[in-house]
Amino acid sequence: MAADLSPRTRAAEPAGPRLRRASAALLGVMLTLAGCGGPPAADRFPPVPSATDSIPAGADATVSGIDALFLAMMVAHTEQTLEIVRLGLDRATDTRIRTLIAAVRATETDELATMREWLRAAGPSAAAAAARHDHSGHSDAAAGLARLRAAAPADADRVLVDVLSRHQRTAADLARAQVAAGTSERVRELARRIERSRTAEIELMGRMG
Repeated sequence: MAADLSPRTRAAEPAGPRLRRASAALLGVMLTLAGCGGPPAADRFPPVPSATDSIPAGADATVSGIDALFLAMMVAHTEQTLEIVRLGLDRATDTRIRTLIAAVRATETDELATMREWLRAAGPSAAAAAARHDHSGHSDAAAGLARLRAAAPADADRVLVDVLSRHQRTAADLARAQVAAGTSERVRELARRIERSRTAEIELMGRMG
């Protein structure tokens, strides 16, 4: 499938492979985050809500080709996120980072099950068309995993935050593109929530740096 999401390059993007198709409309949503002082670390960095929470029950479930493509790309991206998180839990020592990535694992495991179900429900033709798309250029997860495996113990927390932040920026970009180009309101609402969730995670990790 050759779905065209008109590219608009974001300023000051990190180097390395990034999403090739940027959004046509940026949401600019920032969640209110707790300050750095006061409560214990676990309270300052609460679990990020699942993107599938409170999606309207009556939202349009019809999935077009572009919606199926988004779901397939986000499934692949989420599988990579969970790989990063699994390795991160083996390597990270900062309790704040461990708390956050455990929340990311719970959130994205739930999202992954939802997206796989929606993709299956879209039917074999939509799923097959989405599966033919090459996802390899949309993420630098393999390089990030290699960096994290090779990091010295003293550097593991810093490298994990950098790798996961870059990876989640790609997810936010992809979600913005779906909001702009998608047709299923249910899938677009999921994309909105993914954008907010990933943006919040990036903000939280920025505070840990």
